[in-house]
Amino acid sequence: MNDWHESTRADYASKGLGSRSGYGVKPALLIVDFCNGFTDPASPLGGDFDQQVAVTARLLTGFRDGQLPVVFTTVAYEPDFRDAGVFIKKVPSLSILVLGSHLVEIDDRIPPLKGEPVIVKKYASAFFGTDLDTYFKGLEVDTVVITGCTTSGCVRASAVDSLQHGFHTVVVREGVGDRAEGPHEANLFDMDAKYCDVELEHNVLSYLSSLVEEGGVASKADNQFRQWWQQPPPTSVGS
Repeated sequence: MNDWHESTRADYASKGLGSRSGYGVKPALLIVDFCNGFTDPASPLGGDFDQQVAVTARLLTGFRDGQLPVVFTTVAYEPDFRDAGVFIKKVPSLSILVLGSHLVEIDDRIPPLKGEPVIVKKYASAFFGTDLDTYFKGLEVDTVVITGCTTSGCVRASAVDSLQHGFHTVVVREGVGDRAEGPHEANLFDMDAKYCDVELEHNVLSYLSSLVEEGGVASKADNQFRQWWQQPPPTSVGS
């Protein structure tokens, strides 16, 4: 790790930055923009995110096993780009992301299952101009775990907005990527100092396991269902 990381971290800590916000008790997995337009290195917007997609696949298994919420995002525009605003002027290569095209579909290595929403967004944050906040709060989510791309763009914007909407926010270090190492590392450092906890994959998986093993939300929900299922049927309509 570069020397500036440690010296800056020590300086920040002395000034009250970089504490841990921790986890809550009801997490959701937010997978930001792992669509073909970003995960295909041949795409103008793409990068080599094979490792990050593999990490996301493992996290998906953990969340699905715990029956915890999973949300995907993609970016897509109308063919005339009337919904792209000034963003497409700043990043003209966004013009490849047209509604209905292969490039806006989620990478088939991590396909969404039935009931897992794919939110179509127009800008960087998964929360901006979408109903994501309402969806999470309706499910009583208090923790948002983020993977996806890019670290310096849509991941960062989504992490900041997640915090601003009142969620414990965790960015999985090995599960996010960027087109260049410099912006990736700088933004991970900065997010960890001010907006979220940047955590290793194995720590997040351990947290998911604890929700079941230590009687967390997933375990309680399972126990409540079992108790309901095992109740004897009513003997009459008035029972």
